[in-house]
Amino acid sequence: MSQQPRPDLEPIKTNDTATILVGTALWLVALVALLVARPDESRWLWTCAAGIGLGLFGLAYIRRRDRR
Repeated sequence: MSQQPRPDLEPIKTNDTATILVGTALWLVALVALLVARPDESRWLWTCAAGIGLGLFGLAYIRRRDRR
């Protein structure tokens, strides 16, 4: 009644650079929309700016990882 162990699955090939670029672009669109709407609270602007900054950091990280 012993079963054979299942073979390990191969990792899915993904395009991480495109994923991060799309996410960063969406944060940029949100920032522009908020600047046009002129919100009373600046915390939403800083949230978008942080999203853009983290997206750029993630892009640099992924490119560095792929070079290795």
